[in-house]
Amino acid sequence: MAEKEAVLEEPKISEFTISAKLTGTMAEIEQRTTSLNLFEVKKENDSLILINVESRDIQKNPYLFFIFTIKKDSLSVQYSVAKDTSERLRHLFIIKTLAGMLSLIYDLYQVDGKNFYQHIDSSIDSVLQSLSQSYSTLFGNYDSLLNDYRETKRLNIEFTNSNKALVSRSSALYEENEQLKARLKELESYSDQSLMVMIEDWIESHDSTLDLEEFSKTKRIPQPRVEQILNKMVSLRYIELKG
Repeated sequence: MAEKEAVLEEPKISEFTISAKLTGTMAEIEQRTTSLNLFEVKKENDSLILINVESRDIQKNPYLFFIFTIKKDSLSVQYSVAKDTSERLRHLFIIKTLAGMLSLIYDLYQVDGKNFYQHIDSSIDSVLQSLSQSYSTLFGNYDSLLNDYRETKRLNIEFTNSNKALVSRSSALYEENEQLKARLKELESYSDQSLMVMIEDWIESHDSTLDLEEFSKTKRIPQPRVEQILNKMVSLRYIELKG
């Protein structure tokens, strides 16, 4: 079964005309507008036609487009509106684009200000009236979410800085722990014979007494290790415990 070729619905064509006055020359306007690389510029009798094709259909025919026809005493605007888009927003976009173009040739071509401003006013007013309460609520929610985002971003920066400080502190503690482990390993590496000699020297210099806690603290040797050697010395009769 042959597939059907997708066909775009024909766009709606809208147009309007504004009174104007040529104060320069068509040649000057052509030169300026051509330099924009935004329009295809054509001459037709005493008119200058600016064409912008925004998109084409599957047959390569213009689909979305707008045309500004500049005459000595009037400016005509023609544009297409896709079936699935807002006519009001499309009209506002065309007005905005037209204003941008006119600002570049303001000293060569002047439109009727009253007429043009009325178009701008009605276009903006039409769009604003089309905004339902749901849009207003949406914008309100957007502002609220934007504030939440900014607060979250601020907190994230604070947490990031705090995390850096914690990482730095953790690194320092890790280093300190490694040093203590190395020291402990060093102390635990004393041979039994060496510890026996240390204990005997201590007993001799402390009136034949040994305070286990004081000895461990002073010599920085784990107390269980000292107890282990003491038990060994007693079993070997190197020392004798007195009650």
